Amino acid sequence: MINPDLGPSLKLRTLLEALERHAVDYIVIGGVAGIVHGSASLTFDFDLLYARDDGNLERLAEMLVELNVTLRNAPPDLPFQIDARTLAAGSNFTFDSDVGPFDILGHADGMRDYETMRAAALREELWDVPVRVASIDDLIGMKRAAGRPKDKSMAEELIALAEDQRRADNPG
Repeated sequence: MINPDLGPSLKLRTLLEALERHAVDYIVIGGVAGIVHGSASLTFDFDLLYARDDGNLERLAEMLVELNVTLRNAPPDLPFQIDARTLAAGSNFTFDSDVGPFDILGHADGMRDYETMRAAALREELWDVPVRVASIDDLIGMKRAAGRPKDKSMAEELIALAEDQRRADNPG
C-alpha cells in the first residue's frame, strides 16, 4: 500500500479526494503508478495526465483553486490565474499547494492518445478513492521516452514485472 503522505510534504490521499470530489478525469502516471504495478522504486512526487476537454478543464481548475496552488519555482510576482482558459493555453504544470507538490500533464513523451490510455488504465482504489492508473505498458513507453537515468531504470524494472505478470497469467 502507498503511504497516504507521499514523501515529506505531499498529502496524496487529500489530493486524490479533491480530484474525486471535483470529478476530474485523470490517469495516475509516474512513480506512484509504478508502485501500484509493483515497483520497489521510492518516489516523492505525484504526476497525473488529465483530459483536455472543456468540462474537465473547468473541474480541474476548480480543484486547483481549492488546493491554493502556485507555480513551483516561479517568481512570486509572476501573474498566474488558475482557470480553464489558462490550463487550455498550457499543457504541463508543476505546482506547490496546500497538500504539497504535484505535477499535472496534458502531454507526456511516449504517451498514446489520452482516450486510448484511459481505456487501458487500471481501475484501482486508494484509501477508498477510485483512481485510474496508467497500464504497465503505457508506463513503460513513457518511462522509455523520458530518457532520464531514473526513468530508464524504472522502465527496466517495469518490463520485468510485466513479464512476470504475463507468465503468471499464462502458465505453461
